[in-house]
Amino acid sequence: MIKITTAFLAFALTMTIFSANAHAEGTTAAQKDWTFLVYINGHNNLDSYGAQNIKSMEQVGSSDKLNIVVQWASLANNDTRRLLIQKDTTGSQDVTSPVVQSLPRVDMGNYHSLVDFVKWGAQNYPAKHYFVAVWDHGNGWHLQSMGGNMHANDISWDDDSGNNITTEQLGQAMGEIATAIGHKVDIYGSDACLMAMAEVAGEMKDSVSVFVGSQETEPGAGWPYATFLADWENNPSMSAQQIGATLSKDYMGAYNGGIYGNSDVTFSAFDMSKYDSLLAAVKTLATELGGMNAGQLATVKTAASGAQAFYDADYKDLYDFVIGVEKSNVQAKATTLADVKTAVQNFVIESDNTSAYKNAHGLSIWLPESSDYTQYQQRYTGLAFDKATGWSQFLSKIQ
Repeated sequence: MIKITTAFLAFALTMTIFSANAHAEGTTAAQKDWTFLVYINGHNNLDSYGAQNIKSMEQVGSSDKLNIVVQWASLANNDTRRLLIQKDTTGSQDVTSPVVQSLPRVDMGNYHSLVDFVKWGAQNYPAKHYFVAVWDHGNGWHLQSMGGNMHANDISWDDDSGNNITTEQLGQAMGEIATAIGHKVDIYGSDACLMAMAEVAGEMKDSVSVFVGSQETEPGAGWPYATFLADWENNPSMSAQQIGATLSKDYMGAYNGGIYGNSDVTFSAFDMSKYDSLLAAVKTLATELGGMNAGQLATVKTAASGAQAFYDADYKDLYDFVIGVEKSNVQAKATTLADVKTAVQNFVIESDNTSAYKNAHGLSIWLPESSDYTQYQQRYTGLAFDKATGWSQFLSKIQ
């Protein structure tokens, strides 16, 4: 009897270990309301913040309504890890959430890696709704050298490979992900600098329902995950729009005397169902401004130069630019300008900013000086936003 019991216990232990390993390799879990998928590219000088943000997530952890799943690439690790974030009750300074899959070091600057992660996450942690976030350096729709070996090319620069995810590839990734999950990505977010742009949103207009990001650079600590996740889990029935607005408010609060102290920041959320109306309004504006005489165009250029700018000076607040045109003496139709302002207000669900950006309204657009225009003109004409609006044709007139 003792031998039989011992054998049975050994068999049971073996099956338990097998079951645990099978789950670690991706046994499908029960469907929840939401899966939050965070693509953390720490293959750069932001690496230490990756672990900090994961620890912030572990203050809350996944729940019966929400899966929190992370792909974590760190310079400190030889592998790339996929984690199911669970609440840490140990008080450890280290990441304690289980590694459910370990991969050879992944090129996080390859958009296929992002698609693969989200497909894997949706398969193994299915949900009715998905929030996909890309965490790393960002630079809006184009590239910029930050000096030395530091680059911010579109988004997700990987120092190991030298690759990044371009704005066009980011849109392609969202399209492939939407096809894989069978509906639009409910929320896309950039925990990265300068991404709240009409041009970036345009590349994913048919595959994303709500877009969140910052017009300005983000401090290294990024999003306030603990605060945001706590608010989300306290109100799990929130819509995608409400979740986006909540994140915007929590981000603002974190840097306005909150958990991250005081820094000048911006954040906003977009309703992508209103994007086509924005395109139509901007197209009319571009046509009208582009048809003005040289004297009027010089005045428009002055308005562009005076609009609320951000770290990249060629990124300007669209709404504030229109206000500048209104205040000038150019003969722009009042209805044209009003239509753009209304379109921005309808498109931007939530816009929060500290006083340093009092003229920010949530949505940036490319309004370059001559050198920037010449450098990026050809690529810009290939963007969905420019194809729909002819914005570059207007820009060419004010250089």
